[in-house]
Amino acid sequence: DKRLKCMKRLMGKYADSYVGSNDENIDRGNWTNKREYMLSMIGYAVGLGNVWRFPYLAYKNGGGAFLIPYVIMLAVAGIPLFFLESSFGQFCSQGPVNVWRALPIFQGVGVAMVLVSTLVGIYYNVIISYSLYYMFASFQSPLPWSDCFYWSNSNCSLTPRGTLCNNTLATNWSEPVIVANMTLWENETCPKENIISIPVQSPSEQYWDLVALQRSSGLDETGPVVWHLALCLLLGWLLIAAALYKGIKSSGKVVYFTATFPYVVLLILLIRGVTLEGARDGIEFYIGSQSNLTKLGEAEVWRDAATQIFYSLSVAWGGVTALSSYNKFHNNVFKDALTVCLTNCGTSVFAGFAIFSILGHMAHVYGKPVSEVAQAGFGLAFIAYPDALSKLPISPLWSILFFFMLLTLGLDSQFAGIEVISTCLQDAFPERFKSKRSIISVGTCAILFLLGLPCVTQAGIYWVTLMDQFCAGFVLLIAALLELVGIFYFYGGNRFIKDIEMMIGTRSSLFWLWWRACWFFITPAVILVWSLLTFRPPSYGTVQYPAWGVALGWCMIAFCLIWIPLVAVWKILCAQGNPWQVGVMCIHSSWSSYCKLHTISLCTPSRPE
Repeated sequence: DKRLKCMKRLMGKYADSYVGSNDENIDRGNWTNKREYMLSMIGYAVGLGNVWRFPYLAYKNGGGAFLIPYVIMLAVAGIPLFFLESSFGQFCSQGPVNVWRALPIFQGVGVAMVLVSTLVGIYYNVIISYSLYYMFASFQSPLPWSDCFYWSNSNCSLTPRGTLCNNTLATNWSEPVIVANMTLWENETCPKENIISIPVQSPSEQYWDLVALQRSSGLDETGPVVWHLALCLLLGWLLIAAALYKGIKSSGKVVYFTATFPYVVLLILLIRGVTLEGARDGIEFYIGSQSNLTKLGEAEVWRDAATQIFYSLSVAWGGVTALSSYNKFHNNVFKDALTVCLTNCGTSVFAGFAIFSILGHMAHVYGKPVSEVAQAGFGLAFIAYPDALSKLPISPLWSILFFFMLLTLGLDSQFAGIEVISTCLQDAFPERFKSKRSIISVGTCAILFLLGLPCVTQAGIYWVTLMDQFCAGFVLLIAALLELVGIFYFYGGNRFIKDIEMMIGTRSSLFWLWWRACWFFITPAVILVWSLLTFRPPSYGTVQYPAWGVALGWCMIAFCLIWIPLVAVWKILCAQGNPWQVGVMCIHSSWSSYCKLHTISLCTPSRPE
């Protein structure tokens, strides 16, 4: 009590914002209650990828067949890593950089995680700006992408298929004619060798390219800033700065809405979707008879499953460690990790039903197979689904709900991403930044907004795609692998398990059997195999990236990873003594858990929350 009063006296008017009367950690503060932590974790894990990325990967990799490698990767990689990072952060009450005081030579791994979160935060908020723009554009009837309006060009058409019959080859016709689906013309059918496909784009596709993005021809053609996207990007960062103004004390209140509202919308969309004609075909393609099990023999399917698990659960990004570091020491971190992981993956599957039911209806309207109605990447969320929604009665309502859902999903993930940066700065310079959390949050958002402006130029979508492929992939593999190696082969796996039992109570050896197998052998092997799979150069649709663009992507990877050896070398150079003493200092723990630092009484066995 004396320390709490002293801390509040030093922090002045900021005290109540950062240190509560029930906080166990008076230096950093704790979550106000368990609900705020769980909702923040679920909001962080359940993001845009669950709605935008997972349904696309499922449709691309054989529909329901993709669920098999997805669940396997969840069991052998996703849950073990999530449990590990949650335990690591909670045990020492430090962010992803300072937590590596347990193993000083590996502290660069934490730096790499923070840099990844920073780079991802730059382009992730651009995707949020797309959602904001589409949400505002939905406040009109009819929806602006429902037909070929003034902004479209001659290639725009509501007709899904069209062909041209070349009269120079068909001598019995006097002029070119349009033939749709091989219909008759003057009692004749156009020969196959005379048919020329007409380049036709749907209104939603042209609206995405010509209006929303004002997309240029490639990465080489930057073009001016698209101001409506820049303003939406600014609004997105203002919302994030407002929510994080007081750190977890303010964001913990916001997530009561942002973490729960998406489930309401998904349920509404699912109910509406299954009542539409053709919805059954979409759902069957998703998990039924139209699933392509032969895809399981392709290495890319397993690679995509592992990537989605990493991307969706946000392991090796630093956010899990940062959020769990504000837990109380005896919180049941195992139960929380399992709940968050299963909720996250269940949401992905649930969202797939909502997406595929409406895509099935869209395929029915266009007379196409379900596999042909969606495009790759952003096309699912900003072309195919808006197109499908425009076909529904009261289409503006459904469109507003959908894009507002994307907004809330994105904001939750960004809260944790920015919290990683703020937490690391506060942990690194506690005396300087202890009472300046609001300044850190606002300043971070302002800097990342400026860094994100190239992503809202006419070539912005190419930058977003480039950063998404390089930053959210290879770096995570290396960070996760080194995290496992460092903790279980240097710090000591048995020692780490005892640390966890100090928090959640003693468990039987049978309980730890699976986790030992994953942490020591299975998960590292999965990561190694994943990293050895072939790399494919980035592309956006049919647009290939120039060599300098691919080189820049590798430079971003190098920028994140270079700190791992640099910090290791720096730790070695700063250590004093003979080679043996230097080695011991670099791999020996230079920290203690929060309970050891402050009071031994907290370490006494108690019932986990």
